[in-house]
Amino acid sequence: MPCDFCVRISFPASAQDRTTEQGEAQISDPTLECTSYQYPPLDDAQSNFPSGWAVATILPGDSDAQAKYQSIEMIPDCWWTYSTCTTPNIPDIPDDIAELSEPNTLGYGFDDGPNCSHNAFLRFFTVKKPEGQVTSRHLAAMFYIGSNVQQWPLEAQRALADGHQICVHTWSHHYMTALTNDEAFAELWYSACKLIKLVIGVTPTCWRPPYGDVDDRIRAIAHALGLTTIMWQYDSEDWLGIGSEAKADDNYMNLITAAQNGTFSTCSELILVNSHGTIMLTHELTNFTMSEAVNFYDQLASAFSYLVPVGVALNVTAPYVEDGYTLPTFEEYIGGMHVVSIAGSDGGDTSDPSVGGSSDGSGTSGSTTSGNSTNASTNGAAKVLLNHVGSFASAAVLVVGIQLIL
Repeated sequence: MPCDFCVRISFPASAQDRTTEQGEAQISDPTLECTSYQYPPLDDAQSNFPSGWAVATILPGDSDAQAKYQSIEMIPDCWWTYSTCTTPNIPDIPDDIAELSEPNTLGYGFDDGPNCSHNAFLRFFTVKKPEGQVTSRHLAAMFYIGSNVQQWPLEAQRALADGHQICVHTWSHHYMTALTNDEAFAELWYSACKLIKLVIGVTPTCWRPPYGDVDDRIRAIAHALGLTTIMWQYDSEDWLGIGSEAKADDNYMNLITAAQNGTFSTCSELILVNSHGTIMLTHELTNFTMSEAVNFYDQLASAFSYLVPVGVALNVTAPYVEDGYTLPTFEEYIGGMHVVSIAGSDGGDTSDPSVGGSSDGSGTSGSTTSGNSTNASTNGAAKVLLNHVGSFASAAVLVVGIQLIL
């Protein structure tokens, strides 16, 4: 029967021909298929390309590549993980906080809490007066992970009740620059604007990226949520844990020695040097990290003129979106005022050192829910959404708005 639509297919090359596509297609032995071979057109041009599987760079003498590259307008990204850059290249996004303007001052704080066994740790920072009042021996900034707050809500309330500054450390402690826009937004939205607000009664205005992993895209999202990015200059590496105790001890001592040598003082032998304070990365992660903080507290306090929460060092007296809750100024704090104040539901102020929780210890602030314009460093649209977060639908609207400005 004649075939009107038949197509004659021919394979002029042999099955062992490794120089043509047709010959290569005839190979049925997978071992032979994956055996390297020479392809003359490519062999003759090898010098025009980078080495295989090495990171590609523009080859010397490649004028075409250089010309094309130079024609592209490059906007450098301020990626801390790569270069410890803290000055964004996006207009109106503030610099990260990695050092302090107050000389010989240590910005004191702890990541990864709340730890379920932190009672002894927090108790170390408080002393009880004979009349039963609780006063803070020292305050710190606590960078809380949303998932930890979800699991240990009463422990989170305890920190605020003791007067510590509450900041955000994302929802799940992932590398932020590896996340999509909506994932990065959700990491901050559900921890700062939703869960911490629900559990503690306040919305933080500061955050620290896990591993310090932040770039301009992530900063833009955090900024739209009213969050100041807090970094560090010294890493205790206490997070390395058991087996690395000596390393953490050395890192603490290196900072202490630097302070004792005048690294952070305004002058040394009448010569003006560094006039700033610094921040060290430490953790509420494990019994070891908390024990390290307790063990080195006195030496740090002796080496530095002042140990203060980061917010106090920055004179952020209104540390939350909600009105009514205040931290001492730097001058007030170093003058001995280690208490915070909060406006009660009747409009009056209290200066009880154990503020932050309600009288029944529930941890709710009793403050108003109106936004504090001095804290919310956001654009107008974001402010409206942050001040009216009654529904989860607003989250979707806000993340779309953020993506438009990236």
